[in-house]
Amino acid sequence: MKLIIAVPATAGLVYRAWSHKSLTPLGILVAALTAVAHAVHPWSVFFVQLVVFFLAGSAATKVKHDIKARLTHSSAGGGGGEGPRTHVQVLANSAVASVLVLLHAWSLYSTGEGSSSEQCFPRGGASGFRVADLAVVGAVVNYAATASDTLSSELGILSSSPPRLILPPFTTVPRGTNGGVSRAGLLAGLGGSVLLALTATLLLPFCPSSSSSSSSGWDLGGKLNFTLGVAAAGLVGSVLDSILGATLQASVVDVRSGKVVEGDGGRRVPVRRGSSSSPLRPSSSSSSSSSPSLAKTSAVDPAAADAARDVKARAGVAVAQAQGQGESRKIVTGRDLLSNNGVNLLMAALTSAGAMVVAGVAWGVFW
Repeated sequence: MKLIIAVPATAGLVYRAWSHKSLTPLGILVAALTAVAHAVHPWSVFFVQLVVFFLAGSAATKVKHDIKARLTHSSAGGGGGEGPRTHVQVLANSAVASVLVLLHAWSLYSTGEGSSSEQCFPRGGASGFRVADLAVVGAVVNYAATASDTLSSELGILSSSPPRLILPPFTTVPRGTNGGVSRAGLLAGLGGSVLLALTATLLLPFCPSSSSSSSSGWDLGGKLNFTLGVAAAGLVGSVLDSILGATLQASVVDVRSGKVVEGDGGRRVPVRRGSSSSPLRPSSSSSSSSSPSLAKTSAVDPAAADAARDVKARAGVAVAQAQGQGESRKIVTGRDLLSNNGVNLLMAALTSAGAMVVAGVAWGVFW
């Protein structure tokens, strides 16, 4: 990518993250290094995908921040809502793509193609397509999947209906539960995946089918199939993230308020060992279901329902303290094996690798 574009664009991203306090200082540094890694590639598509993902994720986080603060708790205390993202969160979403982008850039420069203005992305399975070119598929799918997952989780919490666990027993769960999905969340995830897939298709330097090497060129139908494939892979990645979250990541609920407790910076939520396990019961699906009057109130006035829940939660804290009950958090779904950051990184790696394998098989690259 041309330095005249990459340098001011990176500076703009750094300034925005600093001025909006969307990243920690170390997070800003890692994000800047990630942008540099993407700008090293002669193509602009990966850098622009990074920018689109960052802006879309920031916008989604801002839209639901106040609502999430009422619906969830923070492990650091107080309401939920997203604080500045850390360097670990940045790497969880972009490390896989950074590695693939650098590998493909190295393959281009090592053959002398990186400095050529005529180099392009050959059609899959045609002459000129190399195994190294599968890294392009993995990189663009990484951002389609992470954008799909981010928008699904950030905007899905706004759904009018409570989410359901993606795995049996498929019961309704509190908003913010790992592995909980809703129709609104899936649609938001699909939108994020399509957005990043279109970005890739518009900016990838596809080899034209009308060139002298027409056997390696992309026609309109091939580009359309590429877009649909990337979008579908991104949505699959979001669903995979929900499955991993439901099984490998612990969802912790505050037993007094029924709200999900989220780990600060995507880390694990501290829970006292020996008293943290609790099977998921339908009664925990919504704090409003525990009281008919509260359910009736929430149907009329959501703000009044939130206020009533807060009053009930404070009363529960007072009773628990009087009875000497020190532990107020319980794991209701999943196993405490990975943090949210670990799940995101694993999802990105599996989705990108899976997309490269599927593309390689479909295009006959491996034989």
